Amino acid sequence: DLQIISTDENQVFVAVQEWYQTDTYNLYQSDPQGVYYSILLENVRSTKQPEENVLIDILEVRGVKGVFLANQKIDGKVTTLITYNKGRDWDFLHPPDIDMNGKPTNCKPPDCYLHLHLRWADNPYVSGTVHTKDTAPGLIMGAGNLGSQLVEYKEEMYITSDCGNTWRQVFEEEHHILYLDHGGVIVAIKDTSIPLKILKFSIDEGQTWSTHNFTSTSVFVDGLLSEPGDETLVMTVFGHISYRSDWELVKVDFRPSFPRECTDEDYESWELTNLQGDRCIMGQQRSFRKRKISSWCIKGKSFTSALTSKVCECVNTDFLCDYGFERSAPLKSESSKCFADFWFNPEAPPEDCVLGQAYTSSTGYRKVVSNVCEGGVDLQQNLAHHMCPLIAPKGLQISIREESLAVRPGEDITFIVRQEQGDVLSTKYQVDLGDGFKAIYVNLTMTGEPIRHRYENPGIYRVSVKAENVAGHDEAVVFVQVNSPLQALNLEVVPVIGRNQEVNLTAIILPKNPNLTVFYWWIGNNLQPLLTLESFLVTKFAETGDVRVTVQVSCGSSMLQDSKVVHVFDNFHVLPLKFTKHLDMYNPDIPEWREDIGRVVTRLLAKETSIPEETLMTVVKPGLPTAADLHVLLPANQPKKKRSITSDKRIAAIKQALNAHNISFFLRGGYWVLVTLADSSSDSQRIGGGSGYWAIVVLFVICLVAVGAFILYKFKRKLPGRNVYAQMHNEKEQEMTSPVNHSEDTQNIIQGEEFIDDDLDSQTLVTPSGRSGNLNSYRVPLLLMPVSVQSQAITQAWF
Repeated sequence: DLQIISTDENQVFVAVQEWYQTDTYNLYQSDPQGVYYSILLENVRSTKQPEENVLIDILEVRGVKGVFLANQKIDGKVTTLITYNKGRDWDFLHPPDIDMNGKPTNCKPPDCYLHLHLRWADNPYVSGTVHTKDTAPGLIMGAGNLGSQLVEYKEEMYITSDCGNTWRQVFEEEHHILYLDHGGVIVAIKDTSIPLKILKFSIDEGQTWSTHNFTSTSVFVDGLLSEPGDETLVMTVFGHISYRSDWELVKVDFRPSFPRECTDEDYESWELTNLQGDRCIMGQQRSFRKRKISSWCIKGKSFTSALTSKVCECVNTDFLCDYGFERSAPLKSESSKCFADFWFNPEAPPEDCVLGQAYTSSTGYRKVVSNVCEGGVDLQQNLAHHMCPLIAPKGLQISIREESLAVRPGEDITFIVRQEQGDVLSTKYQVDLGDGFKAIYVNLTMTGEPIRHRYENPGIYRVSVKAENVAGHDEAVVFVQVNSPLQALNLEVVPVIGRNQEVNLTAIILPKNPNLTVFYWWIGNNLQPLLTLESFLVTKFAETGDVRVTVQVSCGSSMLQDSKVVHVFDNFHVLPLKFTKHLDMYNPDIPEWREDIGRVVTRLLAKETSIPEETLMTVVKPGLPTAADLHVLLPANQPKKKRSITSDKRIAAIKQALNAHNISFFLRGGYWVLVTLADSSSDSQRIGGGSGYWAIVVLFVICLVAVGAFILYKFKRKLPGRNVYAQMHNEKEQEMTSPVNHSEDTQNIIQGEEFIDDDLDSQTLVTPSGRSGNLNSYRVPLLLMPVSVQSQAITQAWF
């Protein structure tokens, strides 16, 4: 984090929280241009407010330029420091010898100092815990304590009238403070939660205090206000009588208390010094005037505090360490030398150094900004002059303006090339965009000209830039992914699986095999996904029940998701179903078609055998030849135990129904389906125990009389992605008008069909002759298939 502290006098003070800090900041100071920063003080304490605002314990003392207060926190110990030269030297606050009652404080350095709370007030009408004023130089009043460190619960009030050299204790508790008449009147009201009617005021900079009843009724004081102008002697106390009452405002006018305005004889001067007694501060001696303690008069609007100033000769303390240098003793005010940091080379040429020009290297010192000293010591003299050498390219970077490394085919890309160091006038830049485009540029980083390009084909492209001159070379590389957006995703998974059995989860995407596709797999309620670069995942389910499996596919800037539920059982039977190869001619091999066929077979078996439909599940497998598995599940209310397949009455019922040829149905589009049972010795699968097994053979019999008839089947439900999956199997959308004639017999058969599956629907394209209606045009979403068979095929198919 970075917080701006001050921007006065062409210099920036910033507090920076670095990676290793939690509740402290480091204070930095800029050069006059605000570009290069040097550290002034480490580990300045910070606090976070409820509104997430960060308050940093550093305060610029108003009225005297260059004076700051800061609280430093080291090893959990907070101490208050003061500087008189904008952070070059820091020192502790000297404690008073006696307290407000005249008793010795027994606080002796270096074990005991004065520490102040440098907090801002939550109330905008209260000035916080430390009070300074521009027209009252040297007057500082704040809450704090004496000791080895700052204590949170101790808020005694201390005051200084000579800018921090000597301090006095004035109250034992924290008070609201307000300065009137350029600090000539100091008003204090106790900061407490009980109602008050008394305020205190001082006209001698806190030496003595008087009391005043500002109201006859006690008031809960919320804050203090003064009328505009530093010279005002009128203030307002605002608060409330009770927590349910409105605000009460009490006006207090101190003007009648003063008989006259001050004259020159009512003032005396004082000179600003630091804690070491030096009078030359920031390159000059400054004196201010203040009202004599014995004078009882008003300073008024024409009062000015500054009296005289005299420029001093420069000494070592007027210089601080330049950028890239640090002192060996940054806290102590005694003189110490500046040394180059390990990462800084003083003789290194600047980044903008041009061949043939000259530059100077720093001596490690520079004058404090706003310091006005003249003559004397000059630590900046004897600067070394160097000629700019031919510098090899360094810090070469190539980036995309939109900062997106994944784009679509045909999109415009803008490459930006930057170089941190090196001569650019004599450097050539070889650019290779990875798709055959190559070029050589001159002054590429100086002109800032971008490189615009467009990739037409998907793929991964290596974009490289090589900068080279006589002194050396540098290279930068970036990889660009060009991907078509994902169009469709389908999760393929067996809906029924045994506990602790391996199951293959497969994600089918369109377009196939995009570049660097990432698959996110969520199993059950787990919020942490499994990541793969492959389109499948083999896993196991340790617990029975319904488990939802979700997959997300991410490719470039597009992402798709699909989800399926897997039923996990301890015991169930799997019976393989085989279909005649007549069905393979018309199998579109799409998930929706396979799901519908499985549901039809399940429903007919349940209806014919009186077996609960929820205990049967037919799963048509993808691919060719067409095959399926019939899952026979345990009833929900039946205890789980191992049973023999041959002893299962449901298997026997299925066998009997199929052998009796009692199951037949129309697949919409004119397909008869006959389910029968045949003995098998190699094609069955079994889970749960038992002996013996059967294979079920499902025969699809084509039952059309007319030759050359065009029959269209279409599912009633609208499923997303159907058109896409048709395209995945090279089945394109077609729009057609059919002139095919149907005989009356064929029309009667179609019109008289009773369909068992309510979820299927059909449409018949008829002639424009008027028998069955007008000619219609159809948008075909799935499959248009011509059927041309002789009636003999029916007999052959039955057997």
